[in-house]
Amino acid sequence: MNAAHIWIIYRKELRDALRDRRTLISSIVVPTLLMPLLLFGVGRLMQRAVAEAREDVPAVAVLGAAGAPTLMSRLAVDARVRLVPVPADWREAIAAKRLRAVLELPERLEERLRAGEAAPAIRIFHYQGELKSENGARVAERIVTEHRERVVTERLAARGLGPDAVRPFEVRRENVAPPEKVGGNLFGGLVPYFIILLCFTGAIYPAMDITAGEKERGTMETLLCSPVARVDLVLGKFLLVLTGSLASMFFVVASMAGSALLGGVLLFGGPVPGAAAAAAGPAGLVPGALPTIDPLGLAGVFAMVLPVAVLFSAVALTVSLFAKSYKEAQSYLGPLIVVVLVPGMIAALPGTELTARTALIPLLNLSLVCKEMLSGSWPWGYIALIFGSSSLYAAGALALAVRMFNREDVLFRS
Repeated sequence: MNAAHIWIIYRKELRDALRDRRTLISSIVVPTLLMPLLLFGVGRLMQRAVAEAREDVPAVAVLGAAGAPTLMSRLAVDARVRLVPVPADWREAIAAKRLRAVLELPERLEERLRAGEAAPAIRIFHYQGELKSENGARVAERIVTEHRERVVTERLAARGLGPDAVRPFEVRRENVAPPEKVGGNLFGGLVPYFIILLCFTGAIYPAMDITAGEKERGTMETLLCSPVARVDLVLGKFLLVLTGSLASMFFVVASMAGSALLGGVLLFGGPVPGAAAAAAGPAGLVPGALPTIDPLGLAGVFAMVLPVAVLFSAVALTVSLFAKSYKEAQSYLGPLIVVVLVPGMIAALPGTELTARTALIPLLNLSLVCKEMLSGSWPWGYIALIFGSSSLYAAGALALAVRMFNREDVLFRS
């Protein structure tokens, strides 16, 4: 193995890659723009849709209105809903979004209440999953609940009792975890997910170009005829693929951090409020502080992703080497994206914990340990086990890539 030859091959491949528009787009442009688009594009659209749904005055119809004149009078003057007549096809009207919700009141509701009888439940029909219908059902339920509270208050007053008679104490929940741990639990599964995905996509395009692409251009034979050992040639190409993978990872993390900082400035007029937790004391408890991500945990994610980037680069190089054309390489590597995404999805499922067994499963172990590190927790035993096993898998994949490059039937497959 000759380090000078490896450096020459790497420099040549890097120069060619920087001239390739597809490589630049996949390794730099897409990772850099992805997080701002998600945060300020999709996030803004979702925020606007929720705001419009909440500002919408839902059309609500009432079945059995004759038995509850008091409740109907309150619904009629409440600006949060718009009462409409009950259509004959009210179920279809809800499904067609012409009607947001329908209240079904029991017969003789107020008569039963005055008699002290237990009335049947009030049912609310809505379109589950439809934002405006859900909002209409929620508003209607709130109005009915307020009416129920008034009935309870009136009954208590008639007996000389106050509201505290049925509500002797309140129950409140308070968070005791610092913002870093809250942020790690909220975003810890998402951050490694994006990093792993872009780390893989950043590797596949350079890998396809310097293997199947060179076969199509007819430059592979010329390169193999050069006075450079085959292992030096493989390692030079591998370093180029690894550079693309790490560049994607770097740009997505930098873009993520910049998006979070810019989002804090735009939304709060300064850094994200959760950052103030660092100055609040050992516990970092600031009432109302937003969740944050531990910067040291983010640095730990970088370190843990390194062997995985080597693994991705070696696998992408090996798989694309079997292809005779760029298009064929795409058909080979495309389905592997699903294989890469599945462990991240499993890690995000509730109940999936970091154990000695899961620490040996590639990609799943990375997602789980990154979630812990972003929460400010450092399980050093598992970290060492995961880094060691990932390095072992990466070394095996790289050895396989070198072996495949030494096989003429793979390089010149007909």
